Amino acid sequence: MPGLVGRSQAPDSAPTLRIDKFLWFARLARSRSAAQALAEAGAIRLDGRRVDRAHTSVRVGSVIAFVQGDAVRVLRVLALPSRRGPASEAATLFADAAKPC
Repeated sequence: MPGLVGRSQAPDSAPTLRIDKFLWFARLARSRSAAQALAEAGAIRLDGRRVDRAHTSVRVGSVIAFVQGDAVRVLRVLALPSRRGPASEAATLFADAAKPC
């Protein structure tokens, strides 16, 4: 029917990216397979909920928490990348939510 908007074309839908791709593009994981394993192990929390699938969607404004080394990292997504660029570019994709702005 003309005039109907499909689910994927809804005007209020924000762009998303798979969490494993985000972690890899943002250089928070060494490889995409490492990011997939981290997500599928249930070691990541997205907006307070445990993630157990690598295809879970991340949006701008999402909060990601996971253990990295001996510390828990809490990050707010500022932008969604389109590629895995240099570290300086990756650093602009997220902010440390544990530190005050």
